[in-house]
Amino acid sequence: MDSLLIVAGLLLILSGLFWLVASAFATSLLWGCGSLLPPLPLLFILRHWRRARSAVMLMGLGCIPLVVGFTMLAGHDPDRLAAILSLRWLEPEPKAAGGLEIRLGGEFNGKPFAPDLGELIDGALVLREGDDSFARRDLRIRLPAHDGGELRVDVLPEDHGTLPEIELDWLLPDQDQPESRRIVDGYTLHLDLRPVPPNRLRGDFHLVLPPAFRTSLSGEVELYTDRLRYRDGRVDTRHNTEETIAWLVTDYLQRSTRQRDLVLEPLPALDLDGEQLQLEVLARVGGVLRRFDVALRRSELQGWHVQGDQAPALPRPSEEELRRTAPVPTTVVRGEPRPLDRRIGFSLERLLTSPSRYQGVRVHVVTERGRSAEGRFDGLNPEGRLVIQHSLGGQGEASFILRPSEVAQIQLLEP
Repeated sequence: MDSLLIVAGLLLILSGLFWLVASAFATSLLWGCGSLLPPLPLLFILRHWRRARSAVMLMGLGCIPLVVGFTMLAGHDPDRLAAILSLRWLEPEPKAAGGLEIRLGGEFNGKPFAPDLGELIDGALVLREGDDSFARRDLRIRLPAHDGGELRVDVLPEDHGTLPEIELDWLLPDQDQPESRRIVDGYTLHLDLRPVPPNRLRGDFHLVLPPAFRTSLSGEVELYTDRLRYRDGRVDTRHNTEETIAWLVTDYLQRSTRQRDLVLEPLPALDLDGEQLQLEVLARVGGVLRRFDVALRRSELQGWHVQGDQAPALPRPSEEELRRTAPVPTTVVRGEPRPLDRRIGFSLERLLTSPSRYQGVRVHVVTERGRSAEGRFDGLNPEGRLVIQHSLGGQGEASFILRPSEVAQIQLLEP
């Protein structure tokens, strides 16, 4: 009802303005042209009130439903009213890639490659072209765990040992599932990336795969180091992702407990299509596990925010804390050996691809329904389901059997 009143009021006001301009042109060409330039219409109204009064009365009549509509809107949805009055809806939508500067020459599987997205998260460097559920083309490089500092990687075709793993995926026009190729050696790779605040890496990228793969790329890339998005140097809470929710909850709990040493446990599966979230979260504060209830709400103007948040900002960290958390450059030169940690680049996809590699490792799984299971991974059964063995403390073992489609989160608990 409020929307109809607002629209009706605007139509009456616009009709009155059109009538006023028509009356000005009927008076003279000079007055007509002048009525198109504010504030000359006011002068026309004062000088020719008899001609203009009908149009002015129509505009005044339109103000009545307009004011009533806005009053009703303010009563039941003030956030929407604030978003309308802020004129933020006139701003163009941001690009999906967030304005990343990726300039690559060469070819991917024999064709030019223009990535829309670049990221280096959890040891996986991804350059992706396309934003559908399956990217049109996807280049993935498994790298050592990166802590936010500089990253330098140099690999030559004659190098052997523990090298970064290259994956190529592309989707053909007549296929529903992408083609995939994996390369473990015999390639040339050079990365020289430097951090760009707040959450990007930028630098040189050079990759040449064996001739059979018809892939050679060289130039400059810019990569996200997490899935947060920033606006004017601050986290954009309108970016509707689980990472945004986790950052909001962590920031709120750090300020409310006055503790920087706070680590949030994985969140349950979230429904981000609604306007409110009521969460019961676990966090380690100073190494002690504690439970918190957090209520969040989303609005068009503010995005996601914690309801009732009045916690003050934390003081600036000391120089000792800054030195302790300073990132250290990560370097891999000519296949130089490094400790093998299976948590690097771990994902459900990798587990399904190489189940024998993770046999016997402790895992923690959260299902789509919010249930969790923890135990040792015992491989895949003949139907392709995950088998997790959980010890009952001297009373035998319980087996959790899960379909991959049921798994919302999976975490490796040991190297």
